[in-house]
Amino acid sequence: MLTNVVQFVTLFFLAGSLSALLTLLTKKLALRWGIVDQPEGQRKIHRKPIPLLGGVAVFLAFTLVLLFFLLWDDSYFTGYMLPKHIAGIILGGLILMVGGVLDDKYNLSPGKLIIWPVLASLVIITAGIGIDFISNPFGSAFRLDLINIEVLNWQGVPYYFTPLADIFTLLWLLGMVYTTKLLDGLDGLVSGVTVIGAVVLFFLSLTPQVMQPETALLCIVLAGAALGFLLLNFHPARIFLGEAGSTWVGFMLGVLAIISGGKIATALLIMGIPILDVGWVIARRLWFRQSPFKSADRKHLHFRLLDLGFTQRGAVVFFYIVSAIFGSVALLVEGKYKSLVLALLFIFMFVLGMILVLKAKRICLPDRQVGGKSATLTKK
Repeated sequence: MLTNVVQFVTLFFLAGSLSALLTLLTKKLALRWGIVDQPEGQRKIHRKPIPLLGGVAVFLAFTLVLLFFLLWDDSYFTGYMLPKHIAGIILGGLILMVGGVLDDKYNLSPGKLIIWPVLASLVIITAGIGIDFISNPFGSAFRLDLINIEVLNWQGVPYYFTPLADIFTLLWLLGMVYTTKLLDGLDGLVSGVTVIGAVVLFFLSLTPQVMQPETALLCIVLAGAALGFLLLNFHPARIFLGEAGSTWVGFMLGVLAIISGGKIATALLIMGIPILDVGWVIARRLWFRQSPFKSADRKHLHFRLLDLGFTQRGAVVFFYIVSAIFGSVALLVEGKYKSLVLALLFIFMFVLGMILVLKAKRICLPDRQVGGKSATLTKK
């Protein structure tokens, strides 16, 4: 029954419609409560205050549609998916909502902000969702679950502490959370990339090698909820995701990549450009002895594209196209070929970064003035 196409399409549009309606509601509430993003600082490119809390609408739409389906069809838990998994996903998201709304209202410090993603990730790990192995295209997989320590047995359900797997899962989820958080700099960028990522993972979950319709359902509901919000978030945006939304969508993509058969490489391809961009910015900050968690700046790829003359829509569509291309390739290749595509992605990002840096230096280089005129060399 889960593989019914009509069912997937219905849930997609239901999540999208509910998300759009809830976005309109949260927009009004954000304005009433004064939870808005002020156009201050070099990174802010909007000209008037924009309400936040859009991520709360996306989360509520996803959660309500999912719960509605679970009440309607009790066959969902007949497969590998357990109630504790869904409980962990919802509770982890709720934690990010609380932390994000607090930050949007009171502007929490980076040290306090990281507590919420860590707690949400630990909830996921406790719920039994984790990375047990890392695929090796040239040999056997690297097992991360060789050491299992049972710490609790509640109502016949054992809970284990698996050091390597749990630590790797925590780092993976935090990496995805901060990728979308730092990427959220242009109207519709993160929400659009989330739609693309969720759709790719949806089709991946239904491939013969994976065949997880339960995971596909989560992906399509997430895609619908993100698309419903995107309608009001695309340039010119009428509402922003806010801290809660920008962290939650990365959290969800990270979780879905894990439960869709541990397809970390696929998620890396979908989010490859944003991940490498964030990695570059963090490495640059460390090189100049700056905190990697300091407030965002204009060194990200999307801002460099704007500085070179791209419009907001043009820069965002560029990210959409690249994410869609690499995501589609991820569906078509396996094993060592996927590793090859990852290598090509890294090379693409490196070359693109060098081109943008050189062009930016050329644009910013002031003309040398001689006698009030630009100096030129002429042959005599």
